[in-house]
Amino acid sequence: MKRALIVVDVQNEYFEGGALPITYPPQSFEKIKTAIKEAQEEGVLTVFVQHTSLKENAGAFVRGSHLWEFHDEIKKIKPDLYIEKNHASSFAGTDLNYRLRSMGVDTVTIVGYMTQNCCDATARDASQLGYNVEFLSDANGTLAFSNSAGEVSAEELHRSFLVAQAFGFSRVLTLDEWIPLLKKD
Repeated sequence: MKRALIVVDVQNEYFEGGALPITYPPQSFEKIKTAIKEAQEEGVLTVFVQHTSLKENAGAFVRGSHLWEFHDEIKKIKPDLYIEKNHASSFAGTDLNYRLRSMGVDTVTIVGYMTQNCCDATARDASQLGYNVEFLSDANGTLAFSNSAGEVSAEELHRSFLVAQAFGFSRVLTLDEWIPLLKKD
């Protein structure tokens, strides 16, 4: 088994932007940093993914803006691969699949933001592409939403997407369950 840790969109927008403050699970950022540290210590390929909006008058994820940049603590870490994406999935419109396959990766672990959007889309695409997918429940995060379809708490939204991931796309694990798997590889 050759594993890659895909770190999705840990950008300032989710910390300082105001419109998309990640609130659940409360320690997701600390867990993401721990997952990166553990992966790098075990020689697991780390991939940092950065979302860039292509929409005219985009309110978020505008290339070159402070809110588009990775969080300062993430910027200090050197990944093995960097991917810039314009869609929810880290695979759509990028060469991520090609790059992972050329390195013999068959298992991907997903951490980052947001559980129900870019992390979910990345995990679903990875599953459809034939990867074994691990989705770390406490190292992905989201926020409460309210729109014309209704409203949902961050915890409900997060839990619902974890259940959906576990149903057909991913092996859902906590960080503490995942770390020992790195030692076995």
